[in-house]
Order: sequence, then structure tokens, then C-alpha cells
Amino acid sequence: MSETFNDSKKYKNYNICLKDTVKLFSKGLFYMLFDEDYKIQNSALLKEMFLNIATKLDLPDSQILWERFEEHFPEIREKLDLDAMAIEKHDPAAKSLSEVYLAYPGFHAIAIYRLSHQLYQLKAHVFSRMMSEYAHGVTGIDIHPGATIGNSFFIDHGTGIVIGETSIIKNNVKIYQGVTLGGIQIKKSLSSTKRHPTIEDHVTIYANATILGGDIVIGANSIIGANVWITESVPENSLVTYQTEIKISTRKK
Repeated sequence: MSETFNDSKKYKNYNICLKDTVKLFSKGLFYMLFDEDYKIQNSALLKEMFLNIATKLDLPDSQILWERFEEHFPEIREKLDLDAMAIEKHDPAAKSLSEVYLAYPGFHAIAIYRLSHQLYQLKAHVFSRMMSEYAHGVTGIDIHPGATIGNSFFIDHGTGIVIGETSIIKNNVKIYQGVTLGGIQIKKSLSSTKRHPTIEDHVTIYANATILGGDIVIGANSIIGANVWITESVPENSLVTYQTEIKISTRKK
């Protein structure tokens, strides 16, 4: 008799259903940071969900892992408040801080990044990646949890942003939609090396700019214009633009 899929013992179980559990956990954790009533009612449930996910991912000492993760929540909240204030300060469309917390996809993506980054720091790599993929699906913003991002980070619009694992973004940086901070080569042998750029303080990167390479540094106070392609470092206080010719002519009727 031919083997059927249901009878087969050769397929490893990857607990794919955990994707839904991590989605619910990530949403709940985000709510808990900013809603005291939600925190009071759901903190025990979120801990139970965390322990269940960690166990199924074969993470050791899940109870200790949760405690080490939880102790960073106040610090993460403080960083996110700085991010929200930076968005409200610089975006003329933002009418209030409440609007940023409640309606900005960029802020949502940053919040899940800061939470998942802490898990990444605690060596829960798969768990952290699942959280970042939840945010990616909801916002269209792809921030690897291994990236290092400083204070007062501002993402405007955000759709299509990609920030690679070894990117370093320092303080007071603004990034617009479609920006890629990527690697110039895709080789497995480079997995333990710095593959993505460093962005210094007070840099603004406009829409669809692409910056590639682990040795690339964008100097402080620089402005990177829309649609540029950068594979070499930029000194501080620079303005980088892409020039193209646009012709407008009158159509014949």
C-alpha cells in the first residue's frame, strides 16, 4: 500500500499554529504597555501564552526567560514614549500624541520591534522573528529584531521599509516609506558579520532610498534624498540627492 501523508512519520512537526498564538501574544503585549485596564485583566494570560510559546519552541528555562523579559518592560515603555513624541513633533499631520499611539503604523512597528529586540537579546531568536513578522504583516514595515535602534526614532508612512539584522540606527533618525537598509551581498557565510549600514544621529532618509553594506556609515545630520542608491559612506552634514530630468510638454488636442 502506498504511503499517505497522514500515515507518514518522516515529517517533522513545526508547530505552525504557533503563528496565531504569537500574533495574539504580540497584540496583547502592545496593548498592555499602554492600557492599564488591559494589563490588570490580562497580564496573567499573557504570561501563560508566553510560557506556552517558549515551551513549544524548546526554549530552556521559560519561567526565567519571562522574568528577564518582563523586567525590561518599563525601559521599553520609556523608549516608546520618546518615539511617539518624536513622531508628534516632526509630523505636521499628527494632531496629538493620542493619534500617534492609536493610529500610526510606524509607531506600532517600532513598538513590536522594541519588544522583539529584547527577546532577541535574550537569545529567543525564533520567537522574536515571529513577533517581527506579525508586525510586518500588519504594517508593511520589516524591522529585523536584531537591528539596533536608538532613541526618538521616527517612521513616517512606513510601508515597504526594510531594516536588516545588523543595522545600527542611532538617535533622532527619521525614515520614510520604502527605505531599505540592506546587505550588499547575500551569502550564508556572512551570517556572523555586520552586513547592514550604520545611520548616525539626526539623519533623515527620504522615500525609497536604498543603503547597502555593513561598512557603510551615513554621517550625522545628513539628509538622504528620495530614490538614491548608496553603497559608500556619506560624511556628516551631507545632502545626497538623485538627479533626473523631468520634461513637461503641452499635449496636442
